Amino acid sequence: MTATTLRHLVDGEWIEGGGERLTDVNPSRPSDIVAEGTGASSADVDRAFRAARAAFDGWRRAPARERAGVLLRAADVIAAHRDQWGRELAREEGKTLLEGTAEVAHAANILRYHAQEAERASGEVYESPTPGERILVVRRPVGVIGAITPFNFPISIPAWKLAPALVWGNTIVWKPATTVPLLAVRFAEALEQAGLPRGVLNLVNGTAAVGEAIVSHADVDAVTFTGSTRVGRLIAAQLAARGIPFQGELGGKNASLVLADAELDLAVEQVAIGAFRAAGQKCTATSRVVVDDAVADEFLARLAERTSGMVVGDALADGVEVGPVVDGMARGRVAAAIGRAHTYARPVVAPDLYREGPLAEGYFIPPSIFELSHDDPGELWREELFGPVVGVRRASSAAEGFALVNDSEYGLSAAVFTTDLGRALAAIDDIRVGVVHINSASAGADLHVPFGGNRGSGLGPKEQGAVARDFFTETATVYLKG
Repeated sequence: MTATTLRHLVDGEWIEGGGERLTDVNPSRPSDIVAEGTGASSADVDRAFRAARAAFDGWRRAPARERAGVLLRAADVIAAHRDQWGRELAREEGKTLLEGTAEVAHAANILRYHAQEAERASGEVYESPTPGERILVVRRPVGVIGAITPFNFPISIPAWKLAPALVWGNTIVWKPATTVPLLAVRFAEALEQAGLPRGVLNLVNGTAAVGEAIVSHADVDAVTFTGSTRVGRLIAAQLAARGIPFQGELGGKNASLVLADAELDLAVEQVAIGAFRAAGQKCTATSRVVVDDAVADEFLARLAERTSGMVVGDALADGVEVGPVVDGMARGRVAAAIGRAHTYARPVVAPDLYREGPLAEGYFIPPSIFELSHDDPGELWREELFGPVVGVRRASSAAEGFALVNDSEYGLSAAVFTTDLGRALAAIDDIRVGVVHINSASAGADLHVPFGGNRGSGLGPKEQGAVARDFFTETATVYLKG
């Protein structure tokens, strides 16, 4: 396969960057170069902000239906390229071909959903205590948005950030993750082909220095970010000192709780899917499991059998369930954590790392399960690893299970498996996360409902659904008297 030349979209022009050299490789076969070129320079970022500021007034004044029409046409472009771009996604990011193709289709649907804002209410009318007066609450775009997106959903996360920003009349300077520049180019191409005016969206690929240039830029009005909790908090603190709004979808250490009355076949399958699809590289992936003592041995035996039978391989190959992690740094980090886990935890499924054969070249990690002690559960219980590794603890009751699920600095997602309605309702009340799944995998979020976590998993307004407008608009209360 040939390598694509990396480009940046700045002020309506596709340009070569003036920054450092970038090489985008296939994590299944790192000798396969997907894309290469130069990243954006600080001068490129400056030009992008000037373009976004210049385009803002015209874009915000465009009728909402006109802005929505761009999203609808872009959705058609994305859907028409679903198979091609899904294949490129699998090649670039390492997600399986089935998952990659589904993600591209999902991105098109996200654009279609937010395009419907043109048909929904955009404000409210209130009665006034003053005769002859009405009180209106109207929404206005914030301005120039800095967007920083991660590698693990290289087209759907940009879609759910950029679509509401655009439909509400904002302009954007966007930096995708360094490891997935090609899908970012494809997404920008779709919007360009749909007739997005020049300067409204500016794509600047590059390393962390480009993200820092966006966050620190004098012309940024708000920043939306998905990434680690550590980096997100640093960005939030920097922006808060300047009074700039921040939206952060941050880390997760999500638990699945299997109670004694659970349907075990369902629980096993959903835990395996939640933990190991996308090689565990989802912010909502299951990385902790709590299981009732009464069914723990049987559940672990079944989960071990399911996990051991998972097909690991090239993301583009048929029948593969688990592809590689995204790069060599990720593989090294996860492999080191697995090595340390052998010193403090009982391996349930822990195959040796791939040292020979076709999987040795790529960034593959075999799906692994460790049972942790109650006295010192270790880093597999506390730290976000972002790989196909699960730590398991036993609970003596539902109450203890709820407490163990909450035993984390994070609060993004959790799954509870039970056939008892009372326990399901208790889980909704007592588990402190932003997304609760009852009898389904912890990984997963629909486009029409709010998404986000609490505590160490999120800062600022939630994403997706109708609440997406909350970050990308500001309200004005208008007293209107004839």
